[in-house]
Amino acid sequence: MQELHQAEFKKTKCLDCANCCKTTGPLFTNTDIVRIAKSLKQKPQKFIDTYLRIDEDNDFVLKQVPCAFLGEDNYCSIYAVRPKACQEFPHTDRKKFQQITNLTLKNVAICPAAYNIVEDMKRRIKM
Repeated sequence: MQELHQAEFKKTKCLDCANCCKTTGPLFTNTDIVRIAKSLKQKPQKFIDTYLRIDEDNDFVLKQVPCAFLGEDNYCSIYAVRPKACQEFPHTDRKKFQQITNLTLKNVAICPAAYNIVEDMKRRIKM
Protein backbone atom coordinates (compact mmCIF):
# COMPACT_ATOMS: atom_id res chain seq x y z
CA MET A 1 0.00 0.00 0.00
CA GLN A 2 2.79 2.41 0.78
CA GLU A 3 4.22 1.90 -2.71
CA LEU A 4 0.81 2.50 -4.30
CA HIS A 5 0.28 5.56 -2.09
CA GLN A 6 3.61 7.09 -3.07
CA ALA A 7 3.04 6.44 -6.77
CA GLU A 8 -0.43 7.97 -6.66
CA PHE A 9 0.64 11.12 -4.84
CA LYS A 10 3.41 11.73 -7.37
CA LYS A 11 0.66 12.41 -9.91
CA THR A 12 -2.26 13.60 -7.76
CA LYS A 13 -2.37 17.21 -6.57
CA CYS A 14 -4.60 17.64 -3.54
CA LEU A 15 -5.02 21.35 -4.28
CA ASP A 16 -6.88 20.46 -7.48
CA CYS A 17 -9.59 18.81 -5.40
CA ALA A 18 -9.65 19.55 -1.65
CA ASN A 19 -12.82 17.47 -1.45
CA CYS A 20 -11.75 16.17 1.97
CA CYS A 21 -11.78 19.73 3.34
CA LYS A 22 -15.01 20.59 1.55
CA THR A 23 -17.08 17.58 2.59
CA THR A 24 -15.71 16.13 5.82
CA GLY A 25 -14.01 17.25 8.97
CA PRO A 26 -11.14 15.71 10.89
CA LEU A 27 -11.06 14.68 14.51
CA PHE A 28 -9.15 17.17 16.62
CA THR A 29 -7.01 15.78 19.43
CA ASN A 30 -6.18 17.88 22.47
CA THR A 31 -2.65 18.20 21.09
CA ASP A 32 -4.06 19.49 17.79
CA ILE A 33 -6.24 22.02 19.60
CA VAL A 34 -3.39 23.41 21.69
CA ARG A 35 -1.04 23.62 18.68
CA ILE A 36 -3.58 25.29 16.38
CA ALA A 37 -4.87 27.68 19.04
CA LYS A 38 -1.31 28.77 19.81
CA SER A 39 -0.64 29.46 16.13
CA LEU A 40 -3.83 31.55 15.97
CA LYS A 41 -2.82 33.35 19.19
CA GLN A 42 -5.93 32.07 20.95
CA LYS A 43 -6.62 30.18 24.13
CA PRO A 44 -7.56 26.56 23.41
CA GLN A 45 -11.07 27.10 24.81
CA LYS A 46 -11.65 30.05 22.48
CA PHE A 47 -10.58 27.86 19.53
CA ILE A 48 -12.97 25.13 20.66
CA ASP A 49 -15.84 27.55 21.15
CA THR A 50 -15.28 29.16 17.75
CA TYR A 51 -14.63 26.17 15.50
CA LEU A 52 -15.43 22.84 17.17
CA ARG A 53 -18.23 20.75 18.58
CA ILE A 54 -18.33 17.37 20.29
CA ASP A 55 -19.78 14.57 18.13
CA GLU A 56 -21.71 11.44 19.09
CA ASP A 57 -18.43 9.60 19.81
CA ASN A 58 -17.37 12.39 22.19
CA ASP A 59 -14.66 13.60 19.79
CA PHE A 60 -13.92 17.18 18.82
CA VAL A 61 -14.89 17.85 15.19
CA LEU A 62 -15.56 20.93 13.09
CA LYS A 63 -18.83 22.75 13.69
CA GLN A 64 -19.30 23.06 9.96
CA VAL A 65 -17.92 21.99 6.61
CA PRO A 66 -16.34 23.09 4.41
CA CYS A 67 -13.50 23.67 6.81
CA ALA A 68 -13.24 27.28 7.99
CA PHE A 69 -9.51 27.19 7.24
CA LEU A 70 -9.94 26.27 3.56
CA GLY A 71 -9.44 29.15 1.16
CA GLU A 72 -11.12 29.62 -2.21
CA ASP A 73 -7.81 28.57 -3.78
CA ASN A 74 -8.00 25.24 -1.87
CA TYR A 75 -5.08 26.22 0.35
CA CYS A 76 -5.30 25.56 4.07
CA SER A 77 -4.58 28.63 6.18
CA ILE A 78 -3.31 26.43 9.05
CA TYR A 79 -1.50 23.88 6.90
CA ALA A 80 1.72 23.97 8.93
CA VAL A 81 -0.19 23.16 12.14
CA ARG A 82 -3.16 21.25 10.72
CA PRO A 83 -4.68 18.36 12.71
CA LYS A 84 -2.93 15.01 12.65
CA ALA A 85 -5.96 13.50 10.89
CA CYS A 86 -5.47 15.99 8.04
CA GLN A 87 -1.75 15.27 7.87
CA GLU A 88 -2.43 11.55 7.47
CA PHE A 89 -5.45 11.72 5.11
CA PRO A 90 -6.40 9.57 3.20
CA HIS A 91 -4.54 7.12 5.46
CA THR A 92 -3.56 4.88 2.55
CA ASP A 93 0.09 4.68 3.57
CA ARG A 94 -0.43 3.14 7.00
CA LYS A 95 1.68 0.12 7.79
CA LYS A 96 -1.35 -1.79 9.12
CA PHE A 97 -3.64 -0.63 6.34
CA GLN A 98 -5.90 -3.67 6.68
CA GLN A 99 -7.00 -2.43 10.12
CA ILE A 100 -8.77 0.61 8.65
CA THR A 101 -10.74 -0.99 5.83
CA ASN A 102 -14.01 0.73 6.79
CA LEU A 103 -12.32 4.13 6.91
CA THR A 104 -10.71 3.50 3.52
CA LEU A 105 -14.08 2.64 1.98
CA LYS A 106 -15.45 5.97 3.23
CA ASN A 107 -12.39 7.84 1.94
CA VAL A 108 -12.66 6.27 -1.52
CA ALA A 109 -15.97 8.10 -1.91
CA ILE A 110 -14.33 11.41 -0.96
CA CYS A 111 -10.80 11.27 -2.32
CA PRO A 112 -9.90 10.52 -5.95
CA ALA A 113 -6.39 9.49 -4.86
CA ALA A 114 -7.75 6.96 -2.35
CA TYR A 115 -10.04 5.60 -5.08
CA ASN A 116 -7.11 5.20 -7.49
CA ILE A 117 -4.97 3.52 -4.83
CA VAL A 118 -7.69 0.99 -4.01
CA GLU A 119 -8.33 0.31 -7.70
CA ASP A 120 -4.59 -0.25 -8.26
CA MET A 121 -4.54 -2.60 -5.27
CA LYS A 122 -7.50 -4.56 -6.67
CA ARG A 123 -5.73 -4.92 -10.04
CA ARG A 124 -2.58 -6.19 -8.35
CA ILE A 125 -4.50 -8.71 -6.27
CA LYS A 126 -6.09 -10.16 -9.43
CA MET A 127 -2.65 -10.75 -10.98
